[in-house]
Order: sequence, then structure tokens, then C-alpha cells
Amino acid sequence: MNQQTQQHNNRLAEVIPHVKTMRGFMSDQQIAILGSCFRTEEADFAFDKFEEYADRVTNMHKSYEQDGKGKDAIVHLHYFRGGMDWYITEKDMENEQHQAFGWADLGHGGEFGYISIEELKANNIEMDLFWEPKPLKDCI
Repeated sequence: MNQQTQQHNNRLAEVIPHVKTMRGFMSDQQIAILGSCFRTEEADFAFDKFEEYADRVTNMHKSYEQDGKGKDAIVHLHYFRGGMDWYITEKDMENEQHQAFGWADLGHGGEFGYISIEELKANNIEMDLFWEPKPLKDCI
């Protein structure tokens, strides 16, 4: 095995825990698509994205930590499909992610509320992999 292959395999082993973390927030379809890059010239991009987003969801605000901030709350994750957007400001306190809190806009004006992460995943709603955390007021 050459050095490049060994480095790739080491990086692959390092990213597995990050993929497991993202299973709570990203659809199986999107994980599979991003994971398919592991054996291509886009491998570093995929490794970096899984690492970046796993770190983000691990360290993002939990339920009620941004209570009262309104549109000054930091949006950590963005999901989208067509003209619909979901902006996640807080994750569940539980280890399993069934829901999160944020702003949902289904194309007719948005509102704060609990958002089912499970429903987003089940409907293959895409997580924005180029999102940078920012206040909600800068998003809507």
C-alpha cells in the first residue's frame, strides 16, 4: 500500500464518527451522496464537510439556550427545498435528534417553532453544506 492510499484510509477512519453524528441531522440520501465522494478527487471536500458539520452540531446551542433572542438567535443549520427554508437555531437536549427549534418558511412567510428533523430527513430535505452560522435576522 502506498503512502497516499494509507493517508486516505487513515482519513476515512477518522471521518466515520463524524458521519455517525450527521446521521441525526442529514438524510440517508444526502449522506450517501456526500459519502460517494470518498473514493474520488472530491474526497477531501467530503471529509472536511462531515468534520465541519459534525463539529457544528456537537457544539450548537441546545433547547432554550437562545430563548428570548428572537431574530438575533444564531442559525447553525439551514435546510432547503424549492422555495422552502428551515433555519435551525437550537437542537434537542437529548442525544437523539428528533426535533429542533428554529424558523420555518414554507414559502408563505415564516414562523418560529419546533421542526421535526426526522421529517426533514425522511423527505430528503437538503442540508445546506455551504451555510455559515449567522443571526436569523440576516437570513430572512
